[in-house]
Formats: sequence, C-alpha cells, structure tokens
Amino acid sequence: MAVTLYVGNLPWTITEDELAEAFARAGPVGAVRIIADQRTGRSRGYGFVEVDGVALQEAVRLMDGHEIRGRRLTVGPARPRPQRL
Repeated sequence: MAVTLYVGNLPWTITEDELAEAFARAGPVGAVRIIADQRTGRSRGYGFVEVDGVALQEAVRLMDGHEIRGRRLTVGPARPRPQRL
C-alpha cells in the first residue's frame, strides 16, 4: 500500500526526478509532485511523494531531516485535500 508524504523545505531548483531518487531509499517511489506558483512557475518549496511498501511512520523516520543541497527536509503525513464545492 502506498503512503503519501508531505515534503517541505525543498531546494528551489530541485526536480521531481531528483526528489524521487532521494526518496528511493525509503521504498519504491510512485508519484512525485513539486508544487509550483501558478504565475511564475517557480517552486513553492514543498511537494508530495508517494512511497510504496513501507509504513507511514517508517518513511517519515527515514526521510525527516534528510539533507538535500544544504537544506533539511521536513517530512510528514500528507493531509487529505479539502472538498471543493
């Protein structure tokens, strides 16, 4: 079963492929999304990663505080998207 993780404090120039590669140490990576500003297209510094075959707590423990390009990641469980009317 896949778990979806919130990933904050991302380097501004990281790509989805690089983020998937970093999270591969936690387990097989499914979808990766880096959230970008709609007007500028620039990263907003956070995103979401799906990891298969690992418990949520284990994935958070492995990746929270992991350093990429001098920035320590903030990793936690992703919250469900609110319903839009």
